[in-house]
Amino acid sequence: MSRFKRGAKLDSRAGFRTEKEEPAVPYGLLKTARKSGQLNLSGRGLVEVPQSVWRLNLDTPEEAKQNLSFGADDRWWDQTDLTKLLLSSNKLEVLSEDVNLLPALTVLDVHDNQLTSLPKSIGDLEHLQKLCLSHNKLKELPEELWSLKNLTCLQLQQNLLEELPEGVGQLTGLDDIDLSNNQLTAVPDSLGNLNRLVKLNLSHNKLRSLPLGISVMKNLRLLDCTHNQLEIIPPILSQMASLEQLYLRHNKLQFLPELPSSRLKELHVGNNLIEVLQAEHLKHLNTLSVLELRDNKVKILPEEITLLQGLERLDLVNNDISSLPASLALLPKLKILTLEGNPLRGIRRDLLTVIKMLLYLFCSEEDTDCKRDEPDTAMTLPSQAKVNVHAIKTLKTLDYSEKQVVCVPDDIFDAVGSEPVASVNFSKNQLQCCEDVIVELKGSVSDINLGFNKLTSCSLEVCMLHQLAIFLFLQRNNLLTSLPMEFKSLTKLQSITLSFNRFKLFPEVLYHVPTLETILISNNQVVAIDPLQLKALNKLSTLDLQNNDIMHVPPELGLCSSLRALMLDGNPFRSPRAAIVARGTDAVLEYLRSRIPT
Repeated sequence: MSRFKRGAKLDSRAGFRTEKEEPAVPYGLLKTARKSGQLNLSGRGLVEVPQSVWRLNLDTPEEAKQNLSFGADDRWWDQTDLTKLLLSSNKLEVLSEDVNLLPALTVLDVHDNQLTSLPKSIGDLEHLQKLCLSHNKLKELPEELWSLKNLTCLQLQQNLLEELPEGVGQLTGLDDIDLSNNQLTAVPDSLGNLNRLVKLNLSHNKLRSLPLGISVMKNLRLLDCTHNQLEIIPPILSQMASLEQLYLRHNKLQFLPELPSSRLKELHVGNNLIEVLQAEHLKHLNTLSVLELRDNKVKILPEEITLLQGLERLDLVNNDISSLPASLALLPKLKILTLEGNPLRGIRRDLLTVIKMLLYLFCSEEDTDCKRDEPDTAMTLPSQAKVNVHAIKTLKTLDYSEKQVVCVPDDIFDAVGSEPVASVNFSKNQLQCCEDVIVELKGSVSDINLGFNKLTSCSLEVCMLHQLAIFLFLQRNNLLTSLPMEFKSLTKLQSITLSFNRFKLFPEVLYHVPTLETILISNNQVVAIDPLQLKALNKLSTLDLQNNDIMHVPPELGLCSSLRALMLDGNPFRSPRAAIVARGTDAVLEYLRSRIPT
């Protein structure tokens, strides 16, 4: 029996409505959820949560009404309490007060909906550990939320919150909270009570100041206040003993923050109003390895820059600097200096090369990273500032991720030039097609990451990547429904990731790429697989089919002897049972083989 008393403090008929027809949820999913304790209804276009979900652990299952004899496999009274409910990427505007009918929940994910408020009964979920509310339309939070003492993760980014109540300080168990992309004008001092936090994201709000209370957050390592309206940073923040990364881009700062006794390693203050770098500010930043000052109004780089003896990267792009101090060459660890967009009238391109060599010559002779035949210094010039040219030349890697661009600029390929790039990362952008990317890099690329974009189809140009031998990532946020048959020309491809797309059919072409070792196609809408064709992929060792719509697992899948990892959780099939799936790949394959007709 459930460890929660059925109906304790609950109306036995709570949650019933007769005036609306309930949205359909496959009964197989509900039956599986009673056994596994997990239910994934993400991306199903739901405008409301069916009452059968809220009452999952209260009502007698349908099969009990139709069948009066039960085997050991169908003992519905031994059901597991629902602990994980995923409702993301639907069209929910309201979350029912009946959510408290699932008191065992530890994970509730309703991100990417249209919620404007939360039910007060959410405070009854005393076992809740993770609550994902991001990408909704929340303007306020109920007071009851602060009673969730077991909560460790609270995601509130991408909402419309204008105020964060003092009650948030009661969630002392939190080690992860994201408040970015809201309308907050202030945050309470009580935030400092969350002393387990390692990262705090307050970016993209309307903050004019930071509360002094956060200075007591002894474990915080990263504080992101990008895109706010901050004019000054209180020096007391230097008491944050573990703070290593401070992001203050796109604010209204006129000076560097004065942080005495700071342990900062990275300070990002680009896109502010800084005109002068004062010596008294620099002397408190002598632990920095990264100083990013791009897009400010700095006119003079002072000699005191040499106080930053640990500096490895200095970004001065788009300022008003007309000359550089000779002492710049005395920074022993400086490896990356970016100067694009400055009126360097007194310094020619060839002198930039001299600076580069000086930086190299001042490397310690004991440092094994300093090699006389190839300086370990990356100097980026105007046409190269958007990418790490050093990585292109030495690691054969091109990383142009997280730029939110709809197409890759030509100067990125200019920076590559004739270098044979092997690894390419264009993930987390807004790319809708990839033809240009592939044509430019087709000669040498062995792995390419196009995940987290907006691709609706996979270009035939992908088939030109004849050297593609390791990974092809097309997961998350893309909208792919099929792959072209020309993919079979990728005769060296070992791994493909297609998770979180829109596939309803298993891509036929994958059966014809015999080199594949890994296929990850979870979180789609795949309804069936062909076991005989999969068996022909004799190198296939990992197959992830989790969270699809597979109603029947063919017994012949057990003949795929090369499989070492087969993941089937989150599908509505009835056989094999959840208990067998939980025992792992070998148990599942053995069970399937036993079901093959003789």
